[in-house]
Amino acid sequence: MVVEQFYFGILYGWVALAVLIFPVLLKITVPYGRHTTNTWGPVLNSRLGWILMEVPVVVVFSWFLFTGPAEKTLPVYIFYGLFMLHYFNRIFVFPFRLKEKEKKMPWSIVFMALFFNLINGFLNGYWFGWLTPVYPLSWLADWRFIFGVLLFFAGMYINMSSDNTLLGLRKGGKRGYYIPYGGLFNYVSSPNLLGEIIEWMGWAMMSWCLPSFSFALWTMANLIPRAIDHHRWYKRKFNNYPEERKAVIPFVI
Repeated sequence: MVVEQFYFGILYGWVALAVLIFPVLLKITVPYGRHTTNTWGPVLNSRLGWILMEVPVVVVFSWFLFTGPAEKTLPVYIFYGLFMLHYFNRIFVFPFRLKEKEKKMPWSIVFMALFFNLINGFLNGYWFGWLTPVYPLSWLADWRFIFGVLLFFAGMYINMSSDNTLLGLRKGGKRGYYIPYGGLFNYVSSPNLLGEIIEWMGWAMMSWCLPSFSFALWTMANLIPRAIDHHRWYKRKFNNYPEERKAVIPFVI
């Protein structure tokens, strides 16, 4: 009981922190990618940084899920498999597709992302491994599961296809930044980030529990400010940037 109370204390605090940190991130430009500066301390190769900060969530989530006594039904294995599918792309595919191998990111950003991933990996892994009620096979026919799966794959498609568009801007050895066009880029500056938000909203919907919703909440708290920063950057850099585009949510933000 004490362990369970401790777990829920962390979970509720983590949700509250996401709400509190969102307005802070709206005022701070996190310095990696196109926003990289040397004011946040020592830096490392961006490709290595991506791998170092993403691997721990896979390890921690897997450890707590598979060492726990909670019954692992087919729906739980599907939750796990889709979680791993996303991170397989983030760890083993996306970093190696980056065109500029010499790009850097601050170690401080890696450590902050590492902390974020460890907490989210623990909260979700411990829930599904130790505390979750049993998901019966009938859950596969529940509207929340079906709608969540559809959202997840729609978000993944938007995320990956948008990444492909961005990476394609530097084909043929091109360097620098260009205005992307096509698909959801005609409506928002960061459809790749919108896709990731939709992914985790879908994952939260299909599993329908507070830990997964906390993950989706943190994804929004991190990526919406990031998308707004990208949007402002594009408008500063390109005088001909399309005025009708929003930052991340078409016609809204």
